[in-house]
Amino acid sequence: MAASELYSKYARVWLPDAAEVWKSAELIKDYTAGDLTLSLQLEDGTEVEYKIDPRTNNLPPLRNPNLLVGENDLTSLSYLHEPAVLHNLKVRFIDSKLIYTYCGIVLVAINPYESLPIYEADIINAYSGQNMGDMDPHIFAVAEEAYKQMARDERNQSIIVSGESGAGKTVSAKYAMRYFATVSSSGETSVEDRVLASSPIMEALGNAKTTRNDNSSRFGKYIEIGFDKKHCIIGANMRTYLLEKSRVVFQARGERNYHIFYQLCASSHLPEFKAFKLGCADDFHCTNQGRSPVIDGVDDAKEMCNTRTAFSLLGICESDQLEMYQVLASILHLSNVEIKDQSADRSSISPDNVHLMVFCELMGVPCEEMAHWLCHRKLKTTTETYVKSVSKMNAVNGRDALAKQIYAKLFSLIVGSINDALKSAAKQRSFIGVLDIYGFETFDVNSFEQFCINYANEKLQQQFNLHVFKLEQEEYMKEEISWTLIDFYDNQPCINLIEAKLGVLDLLDEECKMPKGSDDTWAQKLYNTLLKQNVHFDKPRLSNRAFIIHHFADKVEYQCDGFLEKNKDTVNEEQINVLKNSQIALRLKLFDEDEKETGSTKKRTGVTGRAGPSQRDNKKTVGLQFRQSLHLLMDTLNATSPHYVRCIKPNDDKAPFSMDPVRAVQQLRACGVLETIRISAAGFPSRWTYQEFFSRYRVLMKQKDVLNDRKQTCKNLLEKLVKDEDKYQFGKNKIFFRAGQVAYLEKLRSDKLRMACVSIQKTIRCWLARKKYVRMKDSAITIQRYVRGHQARCYVQGLRRTRAAIVIQRNVRMWVNRRCYQQQRLAAITIQCFLRAYMARKQYYKLMFEQKAVVIQKWVKGWLARQQYKRTMAAIVLLQSCVRRMQAKKELKKLKVEARSVDHFKKLNIGMENKIMQLQHKINDQQKENKELRERLSVVEKTQSIERERQSTEIEKLRRSEQEVRAKAETLPSLLEQLSFLQHELENTRREKDDLEEQTKVYKEQTQQVVEELNMKNSLLNSEKDELNTLVVEQAQKLTEIKTNVENTKQLEKDLTEERSRYQSLLSEHLHLEERQRDLKEKMELSNQSSSKSGHKRTDSNYSSNSSEFSHSLSSTEGEDSSIQTEDETQAKVDLPVLLKLQRRVKELEQEKQSLWQQLDKREEAQQEKAKEVEEQRTVGRAELDLETLKRQELESENKKLKQDLNELRKSLTSENSELMPPAPGTLPYEVLMEQLTSSNEELDMRKEEVLLLRSHMVRQEALKHKDSLLGESVKLDLSEIPSFQDVDRSLDIHTLNEDGELWLAYEGLKETNRFLESQMQEQERVHSEKCRNLLEEVNKLKVEKEQQQKLLAQSLLLPEDARIDASLKHEILRLTNENLEHMDRQEKQDKNIRKLKKQLKFYMKKVGDFEANTQQMNDASAANAPMRAVTITRKEKEYQGMLKYKEGEENRLLKNLVIDLKPRGVAVSLIPGLPAYIIFMCLRYADNVNNDRRVSNLLNSTISSIKGVIKRRGGDFEAVSFWLANSCRLLHCLKQYSGDEAFMMHNTAKQNEHCLSNFELSEYQQVFGDLAIQIYCQLIKCMENVMQPLIVASMLEHEAIQGVLGSKPTGLRKRSTSFPEEEAVTVEVLLQRLGLFHTTMSQHGMDPDLIKQVVKQQFYIICAVTLNHLLLRKDMCSWSKGLQIRYNVWQLEEWLTERELADCGAKETLEPLVQAAQLLQIKKKTEADAQAICNMCTALTTAQIIKVLTLYTPVIEFEERVSTTFITTIKNILKDRGESSTLMMDGKKIFSVTLPFTPSSVALETIQVPASLNLSFLDRI
Repeated sequence: MAASELYSKYARVWLPDAAEVWKSAELIKDYTAGDLTLSLQLEDGTEVEYKIDPRTNNLPPLRNPNLLVGENDLTSLSYLHEPAVLHNLKVRFIDSKLIYTYCGIVLVAINPYESLPIYEADIINAYSGQNMGDMDPHIFAVAEEAYKQMARDERNQSIIVSGESGAGKTVSAKYAMRYFATVSSSGETSVEDRVLASSPIMEALGNAKTTRNDNSSRFGKYIEIGFDKKHCIIGANMRTYLLEKSRVVFQARGERNYHIFYQLCASSHLPEFKAFKLGCADDFHCTNQGRSPVIDGVDDAKEMCNTRTAFSLLGICESDQLEMYQVLASILHLSNVEIKDQSADRSSISPDNVHLMVFCELMGVPCEEMAHWLCHRKLKTTTETYVKSVSKMNAVNGRDALAKQIYAKLFSLIVGSINDALKSAAKQRSFIGVLDIYGFETFDVNSFEQFCINYANEKLQQQFNLHVFKLEQEEYMKEEISWTLIDFYDNQPCINLIEAKLGVLDLLDEECKMPKGSDDTWAQKLYNTLLKQNVHFDKPRLSNRAFIIHHFADKVEYQCDGFLEKNKDTVNEEQINVLKNSQIALRLKLFDEDEKETGSTKKRTGVTGRAGPSQRDNKKTVGLQFRQSLHLLMDTLNATSPHYVRCIKPNDDKAPFSMDPVRAVQQLRACGVLETIRISAAGFPSRWTYQEFFSRYRVLMKQKDVLNDRKQTCKNLLEKLVKDEDKYQFGKNKIFFRAGQVAYLEKLRSDKLRMACVSIQKTIRCWLARKKYVRMKDSAITIQRYVRGHQARCYVQGLRRTRAAIVIQRNVRMWVNRRCYQQQRLAAITIQCFLRAYMARKQYYKLMFEQKAVVIQKWVKGWLARQQYKRTMAAIVLLQSCVRRMQAKKELKKLKVEARSVDHFKKLNIGMENKIMQLQHKINDQQKENKELRERLSVVEKTQSIERERQSTEIEKLRRSEQEVRAKAETLPSLLEQLSFLQHELENTRREKDDLEEQTKVYKEQTQQVVEELNMKNSLLNSEKDELNTLVVEQAQKLTEIKTNVENTKQLEKDLTEERSRYQSLLSEHLHLEERQRDLKEKMELSNQSSSKSGHKRTDSNYSSNSSEFSHSLSSTEGEDSSIQTEDETQAKVDLPVLLKLQRRVKELEQEKQSLWQQLDKREEAQQEKAKEVEEQRTVGRAELDLETLKRQELESENKKLKQDLNELRKSLTSENSELMPPAPGTLPYEVLMEQLTSSNEELDMRKEEVLLLRSHMVRQEALKHKDSLLGESVKLDLSEIPSFQDVDRSLDIHTLNEDGELWLAYEGLKETNRFLESQMQEQERVHSEKCRNLLEEVNKLKVEKEQQQKLLAQSLLLPEDARIDASLKHEILRLTNENLEHMDRQEKQDKNIRKLKKQLKFYMKKVGDFEANTQQMNDASAANAPMRAVTITRKEKEYQGMLKYKEGEENRLLKNLVIDLKPRGVAVSLIPGLPAYIIFMCLRYADNVNNDRRVSNLLNSTISSIKGVIKRRGGDFEAVSFWLANSCRLLHCLKQYSGDEAFMMHNTAKQNEHCLSNFELSEYQQVFGDLAIQIYCQLIKCMENVMQPLIVASMLEHEAIQGVLGSKPTGLRKRSTSFPEEEAVTVEVLLQRLGLFHTTMSQHGMDPDLIKQVVKQQFYIICAVTLNHLLLRKDMCSWSKGLQIRYNVWQLEEWLTERELADCGAKETLEPLVQAAQLLQIKKKTEADAQAICNMCTALTTAQIIKVLTLYTPVIEFEERVSTTFITTIKNILKDRGESSTLMMDGKKIFSVTLPFTPSSVALETIQVPASLNLSFLDRI
């Protein structure tokens, strides 16, 4: 491919620039070979000429297509060079706000200087288990790759985090450790916490503020995190490198010392730190040199608390911590020790130096000795020892050296303590090392520290280069392609210059051994030895005390000053000896093990500078120690699989998301990223699988070129397109391309698509133009036709108008003449008419006058005759009425006398009975006498005959009276007429009432004065009321400000669901802990094999845990209720939301309760209607009696109406509220009314007596109805059993009174009416007393309320306005709650009464029905013969009671066969759903029936334990979990259905109600089984999630069901992988099949439909959460085509819901965030209107999610455009006021709170049979 093809017009290139490093430009004209310049145009429009060297032909680097910009992996760029890398990082960092980018095997992390929400637990869960190329670059992806390789390959791993100060190394290492602690969490969570707790301690002791970073690590550390065989963290070990000790005594301006010193000073006010005598950080010399004691946004006191918490978490006791802080405080005081100069070589310290005294006191050493040896030193010779004073400068240096030595020792000690705390007794299987080490450093003045740092980076870079080269060559060998050795930069010569023999470090150690060695002599040795022998060594031109080393990143000039002193790291031995004499344990640990530490460097926890006590020759230099530790580190890294993280500092100003290109390029060169790019570019950086290449570049082929063999097809295409075979290679599975080839292919592809677009546009434009021409032609013809027609119509219309004008003229002339003639003729006729009419009327009036006179005479004569007739008739009628009234009164008196005579006869008869009995006794006595008493007997017989004759005569009289009563009964119509007459009289009284109302006006005027007085009082009260109203209005105005908080009440339902979900989560945690406890017990039991009763103990623990569960739930609910009641009185301010929640919840419960009662009432009404129909059918044969009762009811109703009318009249006359007062007593209207009332009362009394007579007559007819029957006596006995008709004690007296019992029946009728009237009177008295009592209660309540309001008003007036509002609100809420509670109590009482009355009504109806049925059966029996009665007898079958009998102690056998060993598949297919639950409940019924509480508790507890055991063992089997969830719910429903509670018995049959539990109330076990069902539900969701998790992403995102020409974009080294091979691709159909299998399984197991809907809703939420989370973390998935694919997949899910009739379960709503995200990918994203539409559409997405999707939106083809930053800013501004959570990810672990609605079973327990396949033959049906 020639350069002229690439450097054509409009091609874009990169030009070097001093400020921006690289600048983009575009070619104005094509380049041809041999041109010396390129004509370019910059982005700002400036045209430039780029000169080309003809010898090297150095063309500027080409720019990648826009399609490849912003890729996740830099190696996926077609052109791999420095400007492409820099531009890609800049676009991702600034435009897309992405801080992580892959560069082959390296993760480039740019410090954002801003907190980002990308490290939460849900992000960790999203990256867990994912391949590295599947997700967007992240530190979690690198950590997951290391963890996965460790678990898969059983090989140790290491993560190397490097970068300069301020690049974010420490944070990256911290997040990697957090990831390991999260994904590998074991049972002991404290291990992970301890590992993470080491970070704040090391940051406090080893980090400090520098000019580049506020939290810069001033040491290197390598942390090995140990894992066991289950890949769970068991411990850790830390190694440290090169602590910057000089910072303890010196800080540059703008920097700080280590954080721990400032934390101590900030916490000096604490009691435990008072003894340290600390103060402000500015008071100490070692903390005030930088003059920057405070870091913005950092609270040192709070950080101190975190540090102490971390120490405690690691197991370091408080006393050891205080000793450490005491040493640190002594260092602060030591830095303030002032040394005075006495002479040139002498110095001294004041004996009263406060800081020295405090230092010595804290260190526990004598003050005089320390003061002496700070100013003197000891010199030893072979024979003598001399004590020599030192100068002030040397003394100060010695003091600082001592401070540095103490801090270094303490640092090493703390690291050792941390390692001891993190050490695990378990065997370590593997480890992952995290290396947090300084990056390449170059400053204006570079010293020994920078030399060691850069030496370490040289070693790490060499290891990195070898690893990259190795991976590159392995890939080529794996694919079996021909390759040449890649030349890469080898920095071994530079390493040899530093560490080889006679190298820099060797010469430095040699000079340190010289007695008079100095930095100058060492520099001269370097010049003499290395200057001409090594090209990497150089000497500055203007200095003899410095040297230059050419490192891999840059050349660095080092100043020799201080090298020897820092390498020696010497401390005055006598000062150390003084410190060793301290008796405190910590000081002994610091200084007594130097020899041991120097002798075993490999076992040390920290490698920092050491102080040698006496053996100078054996003491290792710092350089030697660092070299040895570095070699040890490299050996460790080479033995592991490394993973690289390169941290980049974008700018020196710490500005968020701002990049300085110059600084970025420097670090990219220094950290080896560009070297990685160079190695990749030297080989084949672009790699495609054959299928990916075919899918992407299918558009470049013709149909005939497509073969079945994809590999051969790709080869043919490449050979045709790329002529140079060196530009690509064919491997076994991939095609390898040189740099730039993918860009060339993309150019060909875009040209092809552009040509296709042009062809499509050409055809469409031709079609549109032709269509437009045809439309214009048709329009022209139509216009012509309409114009010509309009012209013709206008011509015809003109002709018609002319003709019409002529016709009109003719007719108008004719009309005028005719009108004139008619007017003349009409006038003549009118005159004649009036004249003739006048004459006729005159004659008519005359005739009429005569006729009227005759008629008047006729009518007057007739009227006089009628008046006379009417007077006569009125007199006759009045006379007749008087006579008839007298006759009626006589008749009435006669009836009354007859009624009284009945009582007289009764008394006489009672006497006669006694006489008869006496006579009978006498007869018996006289029969004993023979002849003497015969005469007396004959006399007695005569007297008896006389008495019988007299009684017969009396009976005849009674029969006559009966006939007379019958005759009077026939006079009922006349009585009805009289009743109508009374009604007419009542109407007249109403009219008279209206007249009386007019008279009350006078009374009203009299009462007006009283009303005015009351008005005065009312005005006073109104004034007080107005004042109160003004206060209320003021409070209302203030309440408007508070009403903004009322919106919180909308969250109460959410809070309720959250509380429910929180309770369920706590329940799951409790059960999880319970399982862990059980596991630990099992382990202990296995270890203690000698104990033989372990199984019983486990059963007891299970029982106790179960009981504790429901007791805890009960106590919690009771505690909540009691807390609400108490806190309402004392802390109402806190409990107002609780009250509102409770009120709303009470309302909801009341509504549900009312709805349930309504359903119950409806069903009872239906039953009553059915009963009424049955009764109506039974009463068909009683027509005659019903007719009599109907008449009686009509009379009673008429009497009631009359009573009502009278009562209304009385109320209207005596009402105090009426406007017109009643007439005063004694007045004429009052007496008239009283007479009318008395007359009407007499009439009513008469009607009552008539009604009583009718009742007695009806009773008699009822008795006589069965007189002639064969079983008349038995009927009388039945009647005697009814107390309303007869008395049992007097059943035999009926025949003694009279033969047919008429007299006695009449008497009983009167008694019954009297009883009825008495009961009515008693009822009225009771109602009246109850009303009075209620009124008194209301009055007392109103008094109490009044007193409370007065107290509240008095108190509120004393309070300020805000407190007054709060007080009023509290009082109002309390009042409303009390009223609500009272109303609820009343309603409950009323409901109870209603239910009680309904039950009584049902009972009485049942008794009446049974009585009628018995009488009917007796009648049928009397009418039928004996053989027929024998036929009706049926033999009853054997009935079962729905119980299973089992022996005591067989519970374990029962549950083993029914629960533990049961296979759900066979039960679900062949038997009824929920059979195990029914069997267990039938056994429970037997235990309840025998009233054995121990058997009940054992059975239930064993059942719970068995089900938990099955779920624990088979928790991953969806079928088993679903089966036992369905059976647990069914058992819970059975406990409720047969509990005897009316709320659960509504749907039961009568037989089911008989099966209710009778002896035990198991509501607490209902709660336990509810909790068990919730636990199984959570396990079901987890099991289902584990099955669905690998299918969701592959089916919803990765699989492309809608194939198109888009294909896939080029990818880099880390290609996206799938978990399934291509032939087994996971589609949405596979996911739907899995969902269908879940649904079918649950349905077969008989799970409640509502519960199935909740499971489906949870399934769809998991699908939405996982898909959306992966979409938010995968840049390659955010495109227009992927949005279309997602919407198609969602549509298939919705169709599945519709087919299963689950559209109303709420699952569609859970998919709304995913649908809106897909719409967001497809919607237009340019204008402000588009932004507003997006904000209105995406209501289910958070602001962070919307911004993330827009930021990640990536074009797949060139015709798409990226989302501009201005558009994203517009979206942010619109959504800034949206109040929502700022979380980015959906909570994939969220489980909706589950509800278990009661579902009664229609299965009858007595019909259930136990199949033989269950092996339960020991159970017996009862």
